[in-house]
Amino acid sequence: MDLEKEIQSKFESDYQKVVVNLVYTYNWITSILKERLDDHQITLQQFNILRILRGQYPKPATINLLKERMLDKMSDASRIVDRLVQKGLVTRSVNQKDRRAVDIIISEKGLEILKKLDPVITPDDVLRTNLSEEEVLKLNQLLDKMRG
Repeated sequence: MDLEKEIQSKFESDYQKVVVNLVYTYNWITSILKERLDDHQITLQQFNILRILRGQYPKPATINLLKERMLDKMSDASRIVDRLVQKGLVTRSVNQKDRRAVDIIISEKGLEILKKLDPVITPDDVLRTNLSEEEVLKLNQLLDKMRG
């Protein structure tokens, strides 16, 4: 559906429209992802940290590494890790080389939940209905170019 009809608004330029369209689409995708994660009692930020930790596995990560790699830079990584520790999805231990640093590693339970989430978290079913593979490649190129 056309954005102007969807939000009942006129835009001064296509540049203005693309910014609003990106924000609107981000919120649309985020709501789909949140709904799918809610079934597993995981937030988007927790999922993001689990994915980062899986990428590091079996090496541990630090809070600073998590902060650098998180998609949502405004998130409180320490608090999110605390919740993941409570759920048994990650472990936290003092770094043997630097006693001030804390090592965070994904647990077997965390790896298992990601295996369950991998097929449901990517909204392929929604995206494939609306975009061809060629369009997805072009969209990725344009988004990368925009940030370029």
